Amino acid sequence: MANTACFIIVGRNDIPIYEAEVGSAAKREDAAQLHQFILHAALDVVQDLAWTTSAMFLKSVDRFNDLVVSVVNVVDSSPVVNVCFFLNLSTHTRLMLLHDSRNEDGIKSFFQEVHELYIKILLNPLYLPGSRITSSHFDTKVRALARKYL
Repeated sequence: MANTACFIIVGRNDIPIYEAEVGSAAKREDAAQLHQFILHAALDVVQDLAWTTSAMFLKSVDRFNDLVVSVVNVVDSSPVVNVCFFLNLSTHTRLMLLHDSRNEDGIKSFFQEVHELYIKILLNPLYLPGSRITSSHFDTKVRALARKYL
């Protein structure tokens, strides 16, 4: 598992809808705020890259010291997202991971499985798209996936 890892789902208008510190490193007092700041600063880079590539998985979009920001940009051309768009569900979502891991295959697998979990949340009729994800089941699954892949 990565020593430092922070996962966040950012929805429309750059509003975070889910956040989790999933690393195994000892927590500093200001670590959560620092991680949020780094990920929020990387949103501009992600937005610029979204116009130049059609890939969903953006491997390494930004760096801060030994930390790397990896992103999955959920685009409207994805078949699953098209179904969600048809159902009038929110798109323009970014799954962002701040990590110090070099395991690219594990990071990609983590993103794929979390993306599937997120789609299941979107298809829940009781979930209001764009609102915070407060499901303890979702949180538990994301943390288990982080332990497995990061």
